[in-house]
Amino acid sequence: MNWIEALILGLVQGLTEFLPVSSSGHLIIGKELLGVQVNPDAETTFEVLVHCATVLSTIFVFRNEIWKLLQGLFGFRMNDETQYIAKICVSMIPVLIVGLFFKKQVKDIFGEGVALVGLMLLVTAILLSLTHFVKFRQRKEISYLDAFIIGVSQAIAVLPGLSRSGATISTGLLLGNKQEDIARFSFLMVLIPILGETFLSMMGGDFSPKVSGIPMSAMITGFLAAFFSGLFACKVMIALVKRSKLIFFAGYCAIVAATALIWQFFL
Repeated sequence: MNWIEALILGLVQGLTEFLPVSSSGHLIIGKELLGVQVNPDAETTFEVLVHCATVLSTIFVFRNEIWKLLQGLFGFRMNDETQYIAKICVSMIPVLIVGLFFKKQVKDIFGEGVALVGLMLLVTAILLSLTHFVKFRQRKEISYLDAFIIGVSQAIAVLPGLSRSGATISTGLLLGNKQEDIARFSFLMVLIPILGETFLSMMGGDFSPKVSGIPMSAMITGFLAAFFSGLFACKVMIALVKRSKLIFFAGYCAIVAATALIWQFFL
């Protein structure tokens, strides 16, 4: 991977992270189209790096909201902010289990290629379509049980092509939560898991060019491209997800899935 390829892939990550269309799936498709070769033992290294960049851009955009939550938490009483953070912690339990006990299997899955991405994008399209056709009575707030179930969706969405935001938002809507509430929860619940994974990768030396096979110049370029494109896109994309009908994203995922499968099996 050279710096130009990293730049393109970083831009892809930044522009797709905030939409329910699977940024990881788009990265794999992008690498396939560009012919990027990555060390199989470090297949997820670049993905973790650029995901960290967009998480940092999310923190910047949501900085006031996050600060308010932290102020409520350190008030050391059971207020709305403390309960919200507690629900985020509950939502992280499933992905923590996957990270602790199935990390190797996840890395192996990322080497399965475009066919798996295409199939999972079809699953994403189906989930998003269900939110359009299946309606439940809306709840006033996300419950602790909802948070755990949404967390299970996030854990399953480690599969490349299965959109994390698409899976979590769809699950939340099918549980009867408001689209604006679940969109906000979906974007905030991913912050700690991604930052934690990045920290572990740094401690394990995964970002070393010798280990990953990716030049440092490419890593820095990809990170900066993902951060600034994510920063640019974040407010627009979040507003779009909050207000738009998810059926349109379902159609997009179905088209990309069909293209990926045709590319894999017929071209």
